Amino acid sequence: MSAIKLLPDGLISQIAAGEVIERPASVLKELLENSIDAGATEIAVNIAQGGLKLIRVTDNGTGIPAEELSLALTRHATSKIASQEDLYRITSLGFRGEGLASIASVSYLSLISHQPDGKHAWEIRSEGTRLMSPEPSSHMAGTTVEVRDLFFNLPARRKFLKTEATEFAHCEEVFRRMALSHAGITFTLRHNGNLRSHWQAAEAAERISTVLGEAFSGAAAWIDEHSAGIGLQGMLALPAYSRATRDMQYFFVNGRFIRDKLITHALREAYRDVLHLDRHAAFVLYLAIDPEQVDVNVHPTKTEVRFREARAIHQFIYYGVSKALASPRSNAESSSPAVVVLPGETYASTDYARAGFTPAVPVNYPRQTQLPSEMIAQPFNFYQILSGNESGAPVAQHQSRQTEEGESGEHPAMPPLGFALGQLLGIYILAQNKKGLVIVDMHAAHERIVYEQLKSQLDQQILSAQRLLIPVTFHADSLDIATVEESQPLLQQLGFEVTTLSATTLAVRAIPTILQRADVEKLVRDLLDEIRNGDPGQLLAARRNELLATMACHGAVRANRPLTLLEMNELLRTMEVTERSDQCNHGRPTWFEISLAELDKMFMRGK
Repeated sequence: MSAIKLLPDGLISQIAAGEVIERPASVLKELLENSIDAGATEIAVNIAQGGLKLIRVTDNGTGIPAEELSLALTRHATSKIASQEDLYRITSLGFRGEGLASIASVSYLSLISHQPDGKHAWEIRSEGTRLMSPEPSSHMAGTTVEVRDLFFNLPARRKFLKTEATEFAHCEEVFRRMALSHAGITFTLRHNGNLRSHWQAAEAAERISTVLGEAFSGAAAWIDEHSAGIGLQGMLALPAYSRATRDMQYFFVNGRFIRDKLITHALREAYRDVLHLDRHAAFVLYLAIDPEQVDVNVHPTKTEVRFREARAIHQFIYYGVSKALASPRSNAESSSPAVVVLPGETYASTDYARAGFTPAVPVNYPRQTQLPSEMIAQPFNFYQILSGNESGAPVAQHQSRQTEEGESGEHPAMPPLGFALGQLLGIYILAQNKKGLVIVDMHAAHERIVYEQLKSQLDQQILSAQRLLIPVTFHADSLDIATVEESQPLLQQLGFEVTTLSATTLAVRAIPTILQRADVEKLVRDLLDEIRNGDPGQLLAARRNELLATMACHGAVRANRPLTLLEMNELLRTMEVTERSDQCNHGRPTWFEISLAELDKMFMRGK
């Protein structure tokens, strides 16, 4: 057995590099963080062959004094912390003093720096673990770090790297993250001499739109939540803009990109009620928190953190995002978003409102009149099923029944979803608003409305039950019988009274009032199946919501059910005030809007 002995400094550096430098993208991340910490307002990146041949980062930051250049390439030498206490209030991106030393140990590295008040620049070079002496050089104010032939002295590590295109894609993603987290800096990226990205310093909202595209920003809601010294700002894509992968999820804590299990869980739970199946949310979020409340020194790559009050952070993010997603898009008129303020940056307020379409000629919007009684006489009252009230009184009748042109002195305000024109194939409601045509999936929209009403009534403990004049009985197997007997408290909480008549028969004696028009047997069978096969390990709220979603699907108006204009308008008005009404319970969209400009383009008007 060999004796214990100290490792050579060169080998120690290469082992450390293995923890910090995994691929060219890791090098780029370390260099960009140094430039940002140096106060740079302009950063230019040049990459060759995916970063294997060359990574050069040039900035206009504060620079490094000549006498400190050798220290800059020495392990555990840093200007960012000085004591153990500093580890508990880290405000810089870098702090360990290992980045440059690790990079230098596995590449040919050149560092040229010129302080603004210095006479000239100084340069230091290294070849693997061999460090040269600083020499005078020529350079503008700022610093350039050039890394060539990465892993030239670790051929085994090079074999694990992917193709040039793949490695550059990772570099580009790191570049994108830095640009999103520090919008006040101008970023330029070139690959093999070709310009790939050039983003001028801007406000955060504009940078997000530039980096992720107008499709994202146009489908995103703003969030601006503050509580107990914590702030959460940014953009949340609406569920209709969901992705097949997590490629558009950016979360920053005090300007640092992180992937944290606690935060991921909070966001997933917030989107659970509106996101379709296996789709993934898209967002750019910035969490601002006292540095003493978060530990960033828990992982070599610094992409994981530990919060002192983890539960409080989870709840803050969950409720903030849930609140932002709950507002119906139909009611969110264009307005100035909250300005995202990142650590160390200040932005002036700017209006990013997208102007709505204005017709070139006046448009006479349809006005609703009092319909003849024979037109609204239907087998059941649609208002009752929307509101769950026994009287059947329209909850927003005053909004639906507008006067004829000339009966009122002025035109009533056009509601966001407009006024109904009619039904299409018994499935869709066609409406006209101030922008153009609105198409609503009436079952999906009503399903969400019933679902939200069930949740609200259950939360307020006012979920009323309707006793059936004649109990509904049906044949049941032993599993259904057992489920009913085991789940009596839950069934009663949900507004159901289900009893066993025999070893093979169930009787339903009461159901929730809001679901009184549903197919009782099918509703109860599906509910029992959901209770029996659901995941008992889920959070109570999530489990409850799945059961309510099943109930709401049965309570929603079905396809091919003819609706009067009054009923259609009532549905539109209720959608406008119902949380999350832009998606059904399964995350599918409930409505779309086609602007008049888009319609004109379809018909080639003006050409």
